[in-house]
Amino acid sequence: MIRIEDFTDITYEVVDHVAVITINRPDRYNALRGRTVDELIYAFRYAWVDTNVGAIILTGAGDKAFCSGGDQKERAATGGYGETEMGMFEIERLHRLIREVPKPVIAAVNGFAIGGGHVLHVLCDVSLASSTARFGQVGPRVGSFDAGFGTAYLARVVGEKRAREIWFFCDQYDAATAERWGLVNRVVEPAELMPLALEWASKASALSPTALKTLKHSFNADTDHIVGIQSLAFDVLDLYIETPEAQEGGAAFIEKRPPDFGAFR
Repeated sequence: MIRIEDFTDITYEVVDHVAVITINRPDRYNALRGRTVDELIYAFRYAWVDTNVGAIILTGAGDKAFCSGGDQKERAATGGYGETEMGMFEIERLHRLIREVPKPVIAAVNGFAIGGGHVLHVLCDVSLASSTARFGQVGPRVGSFDAGFGTAYLARVVGEKRAREIWFFCDQYDAATAERWGLVNRVVEPAELMPLALEWASKASALSPTALKTLKHSFNADTDHIVGIQSLAFDVLDLYIETPEAQEGGAAFIEKRPPDFGAFR
């Protein structure tokens, strides 16, 4: 069990009935290693059972990044994402928990939301963004993918054509484009982001918790079948990351060069 006072990769505080969960690895653009994911899982569980908490904000430390996805430097150095409490990189469990926690989850996207970080904000109930935020996927470039909520649910949010564009070309998109596409709910100046997130979270916290819980489960019901797709996708991913093809993507990222996937076509 990881206690709040033992958190090293995130911070957790409750402000006026709002749990604020902050990924606190700004030196790595708030990238996720195994420890980070473990702590996020515990933080969402603490927020779940705390009857004083009515809504949750997920954000990143600093002004550069919300979350840049899996820690590719850790992956290149160790072949994985570092030590974890259960011996597994439980990102799939974190995805489900964001959906299942019976309280509104607001993403406050303060910078890069890339790769796995992009998936996290998509999974949140609403997303607020700084005007400096950037959005996009990198999986096919670094030898990875998210063929569960990161694709199928993303298509529900922005439509099939745009979801495929995001994944097939690995471009980045500014906050204005994200708002126009319906990828985020509101864009504000950087200094206004957390005040707005706290305002929205406080507004939700004043509403009926049973009504909000039921509404969230109702919204989720139409896409809960994606859990099965996600489980299959992560099984495949576990095998894929051991292949030379996937390793070429990771090596190219660390060496800051374009990947050469020509031999794998």
